[in-house]
Amino acid sequence: MKHGLLIVLSGPSGVGKGTIYSRLLERIPDLIVSVSATTRKARNGEIEGKHYYFVNNEKFDSMVAAGELLEWTETVGNRYGTPRAPVLAELSKGNDVLLEIDVKGAVQIKRTYPECVTVFVLPPSEEELKRRLVGRGTESADQIADRLALAKKEIAEHEIFDHSIVNADIDKAVDDVIKIIEKEKRSKNIC
Repeated sequence: MKHGLLIVLSGPSGVGKGTIYSRLLERIPDLIVSVSATTRKARNGEIEGKHYYFVNNEKFDSMVAAGELLEWTETVGNRYGTPRAPVLAELSKGNDVLLEIDVKGAVQIKRTYPECVTVFVLPPSEEELKRRLVGRGTESADQIADRLALAKKEIAEHEIFDHSIVNADIDKAVDDVIKIIEKEKRSKNIC
C-alpha cells in the first residue's frame, strides 16, 4: 500500500518559511496542507481553518490532554500544535503532507514520526533576519528581540534536521526544497 511523505519545513520566525510554503503549494499542487492550531490571535488576512485553527487556552489544553496533537509547543507566549488525525489520514491515503512549524515542533515530530523529512530554513544573516521581522510590522520591539534570541538558539540546532537550506533567494530556496522532496520520494520509493 502506498504511503505519503510527511515533509516538515522549519526554521526561525521571519526566515521565510511561509513564503517558501506558499510557493511549494503553487509548484506542487497535490501537496496536502496541514493546518495548525494556535492560541495566538489572528493576524490581518489570516483565515480560520485555512491559515490556523484559532483556539483559546482551554480548548488547546483539551486537545493536548486527548492526544489530538501530533506535536505542540509554546513560542513567545503562544501555543501551536498539529492536529494528528488529518495528517495521518492523508498519509495513509498515499498523499504527501507539508507542515510548516517551529523548530521545537519539528523536533517532536521527528521523534514521534521518524519517517518524516525535516528541512531547516536558515536566514542569509542575522541582520537580514532582523530586517524581515521588523518589516512584517506585526510585533513590538520586545517581541522581535525575543524572536531573535530564540532564532539564535534554533539556528545552533539546525544540524539535527535531515536537510538545511539558506533562504537568500526565494526562488532558489523553493527549488532546493523541491529537489529534497524529489530525492526523498525516490529513496523511499514514493513516486
